[in-house]
Amino acid sequence: MTTGPSPRVLPADRGIAEAASVLRTGGLVAFPTETVYGLGANALDARAAARIFEAKARPSFDPLITHLADATELEKLVGAVPAAVAALAERFWPGPLTLIVDRPAAIPPIVTSGLATMAVRVPDNAHARALIAEAGVPVAAPSANRFGQLSPTRAEHVVRGLGAAVDVVLDGGPTRCGIESTIVDARGGQPVVLRLGALPVEALEEAAGPVTVRPGSSGRPVAPGTLAAHYAPRTPLRLVSGGEPPAADGVRRGFLAFRDRPAGDWAAVEVLSADGDLTEAAARLFDALHELDATGVGEILVEPVPEVGVGRAINDRLRRAAATWHPAG
Repeated sequence: MTTGPSPRVLPADRGIAEAASVLRTGGLVAFPTETVYGLGANALDARAAARIFEAKARPSFDPLITHLADATELEKLVGAVPAAVAALAERFWPGPLTLIVDRPAAIPPIVTSGLATMAVRVPDNAHARALIAEAGVPVAAPSANRFGQLSPTRAEHVVRGLGAAVDVVLDGGPTRCGIESTIVDARGGQPVVLRLGALPVEALEEAAGPVTVRPGSSGRPVAPGTLAAHYAPRTPLRLVSGGEPPAADGVRRGFLAFRDRPAGDWAAVEVLSADGDLTEAAARLFDALHELDATGVGEILVEPVPEVGVGRAINDRLRRAAATWHPAG
């Protein structure tokens, strides 16, 4: 469903100035990053940030990520940061890493859902950084979709999901990573992963030593995108251990496979990577789920991917999507 007429869609390479003007005047702009499309507002403007929550139907207790155009802007905004945080920023920015810092006074509490901390990153997408730089303000931006639903990896996903709730959509084509950023709290020294994402844990460990992985929340989140049930299609989704054949009960079912097409008479099948490439699988994940969701099947069955590298983040998204579905009886 959409929320009304379509928003204005501009090519990302030619629409930066107009989109930046919309941000400066309190509007909402959906823009591509290397992970997914973000729904951006001026992070210094409480009323603009409130529009994000309204457009997404996002609960006010789920904080937003603030995006910067350049890593040098971090200390300008928040002041001195712990050495471990600065080291990770230097190593992985621009990139799909979100860091937890203390919330500065300039950022209104609505952006952090009242938390004393703020999630912040520098996206590895030239259009995104150009937009933020041209706007001249930090940009608060969760994924550009209705709350709890599939994240958008193409501009058309944003248009279909949010409609005229967005003022402008910058179309930069499909996103490269396809899943959200990894969120890390390193203020205490040893990094704690609060959300698995496009930056693998192995890469963090190689750069910073041992890390603790503590994703997921059943109560008030301490970081964006960490609720136990999230990232779900409208169609019920169920995880299966292997290529089980479709049940002969008259229900049209779709199947999301990692690398091999399953046997059986499925109504629709999407394969994440015929070569078994986890990076390709991550980039295809939400796009494939959008495709299956649009077929009108009654249920989507999904097989997990190998639990290594970015595969951990893929499986994390699949488990959260499946958590929204509860069988009858």
